[in-house]
Amino acid sequence: MEDPPPEINLVSLNCWGLKYISKLRRERLSEIGRQLAIASPQPHIVALQECWTEEDYLSIRRQTRFILPYGKFYHSAALGGGLAILSRWPIEESSMFRYPLNGRPTAFWRGDWYVGKGVACAKIRYGPAPKQVIEVFNTHTHADYEGARPDNSYSCHRAAQSWEIAKLMRGAAERGHLVLAMGDFNMIPMSLEHQLVTNVSAVRDVWRVLHPDSSLGPSHHLAEQARRRPVPTAEFNIQENGAASDGPYNTWRWSKSRQNLLGPGKPPVPVSPDTPDPLGKRLDYIFAGAGDIHALGGGWVVKRANVGMMMRHPVLSCSLSDHFSVEATLTFHPHHQPPPSPSPDSDANRRESSITATATLQTAQQQQQYHQPPDESITAAASPTTEKSRTDSAVHNGAYLQLQSPAPSSTNILDTTYQAQLDTFLDPSSSDADALPADAYDAVLALIRSYTAREERQLTWRARHFFAALAVAIACLVGVWFTPSGNNYISFILVLVSSLSLTAGTVDGLMALLFFRSELKALKEFEWEVRNARAISFGGGVEEIEFQDGPSGKRIQ
Repeated sequence: MEDPPPEINLVSLNCWGLKYISKLRRERLSEIGRQLAIASPQPHIVALQECWTEEDYLSIRRQTRFILPYGKFYHSAALGGGLAILSRWPIEESSMFRYPLNGRPTAFWRGDWYVGKGVACAKIRYGPAPKQVIEVFNTHTHADYEGARPDNSYSCHRAAQSWEIAKLMRGAAERGHLVLAMGDFNMIPMSLEHQLVTNVSAVRDVWRVLHPDSSLGPSHHLAEQARRRPVPTAEFNIQENGAASDGPYNTWRWSKSRQNLLGPGKPPVPVSPDTPDPLGKRLDYIFAGAGDIHALGGGWVVKRANVGMMMRHPVLSCSLSDHFSVEATLTFHPHHQPPPSPSPDSDANRRESSITATATLQTAQQQQQYHQPPDESITAAASPTTEKSRTDSAVHNGAYLQLQSPAPSSTNILDTTYQAQLDTFLDPSSSDADALPADAYDAVLALIRSYTAREERQLTWRARHFFAALAVAIACLVGVWFTPSGNNYISFILVLVSSLSLTAGTVDGLMALLFFRSELKALKEFEWEVRNARAISFGGGVEEIEFQDGPSGKRIQ
């Protein structure tokens, strides 16, 4: 076994590889494989979503076989989950976990239920020590088809799926393994689903580690509007907000007339970095733990995070997917015990307090200058004067947004920052990813109750439809019996109505019996788990049923 690497390079990409639906699928996915093979730095682990066919998977594997010799294509449901994992190191174990709440078969035009969405799990050993193991979780959660509708029935699906993958990650972290969750989560930062992933499991959103003040969604989203920030530019959304979806750089988001300007032999169509980008958002994520810090003598921290795979096809001039990739580099940092704290009245402590107070005052003055509210995440490190001048000018003319905290360099992050990242795992209360707040539990329970009521109505309606259809079918057959001879066309119509009615009723009856009852039971399991977790964290919230134990009258719970 080779020595463990000092860094781990990660790539997550939604390939948009739907068979018969995605345009230029073969050409684009083949180019994706070529770009992965020549990428710098070389990726060590790649998670692919919407790679639906083994043909495309094998095409990518052939081109990346020298740098990513190991891989797994995951099978699920009737049409497959579209998930694949490529690795530099051997995959020791693999499994496909299907989500209990996973769309509806009645929405066949959306296809989520038919592809069996879930989590592709892989255990990868990167070193000889017992804890030098990575557990990778690759997923593509349910899409938000219904938008901001108050009765969005798919919100419960995504909440349940976020809960399930968070449980898997938490189990891997408790085993002392390095946890990586990658994929298209179809959620925006700091949403309910995002909180479930980061707070239920011991992982951090790698982008927010380096960009804690990045956007909370597209500019029209309520959470982002509350921050009262101008519409970002295309470049700012890529560099600072990590918006790998729906931005103007991606040609698949262009109008039809503009897409017609692309193609073999046609001149390139550039996009100005200053183009306003009101729709760009972050749906693709890499979440990472630190590993067993005590067993390894240190942990894995975030060195770099960026949006990648933004190049266009060399012949077709189109973007390689309707998403850009999310990429990150983790580096191993040894854990240093902090020195003993000086006494409160020591000279060193007084000097440190003075420096801290001065830095805090300078930060507050800078925030007041830019009309920004104080932010505890701001560090005392000052930006270079030239950078501040450039930013001042950009903010004045409205081209860029002012950052509330300096963006860390992608090539030079101080060891103190690395140590601070480890401290968030050693002392979770020092970070913003504490236990899930009570109102988040309540929001999940409200979603469960709302969706349960919907499914119960559906079950009742479809069960009634079955019995009504059965009655109609029997009535039609009785009518055939009493139809006078010679009126064959009437008999034919009655038999046809009977057959169609019974067929439709049977389908709805099976849906009520098999699907809706199954989904209601999954909702009960989900609700119990959330109530139980809330009770453990805050007390209350779980209904305790008392029983009387026989003639003794002893009460048990």
